[in-house]
Amino acid sequence: MTLQRMDNVGIVVEDLEAAVAFFTELGMEVEGRAQIEGLFADQAVGLEGVRSDIAMMRAPDDHGKLELAQYHTPAAIGDGSRNPPPNTLGLHRVMFAVDDIDDTIARLHRHGAELIGEVAQYKDLYRLCYLRGPSGIILALAERIG
Repeated sequence: MTLQRMDNVGIVVEDLEAAVAFFTELGMEVEGRAQIEGLFADQAVGLEGVRSDIAMMRAPDDHGKLELAQYHTPAAIGDGSRNPPPNTLGLHRVMFAVDDIDDTIARLHRHGAELIGEVAQYKDLYRLCYLRGPSGIILALAERIG
């Protein structure tokens, strides 16, 4: 048995429409939407009474996908920390390569994104930063220099 591919990264969000707008501004495209509920959903995720809305977002190069999910029942839960630091255990961040990091930050800022640190330069190769987006999602952006 061989691994075929990584299909997508799933992210639970508080406001699906805000998250879709955020990732659309970043440059991703909505591939599809669905309401997920029923016995198969309960069995797959190990919860009872699942009802959620999802949006599958596709990267422009068609190599990366995010599945954004908003749970209606059972309600999504958090660990109590609204803005955990980047070294928190679990899913760390999702990184995107961009053409213009300053323009991308400005556009995402209009959707509530905030820089966690600052834009830093790694040698003469990349400009990099971390942003916090909707539902506390941490994004990393990388712009190749030259």
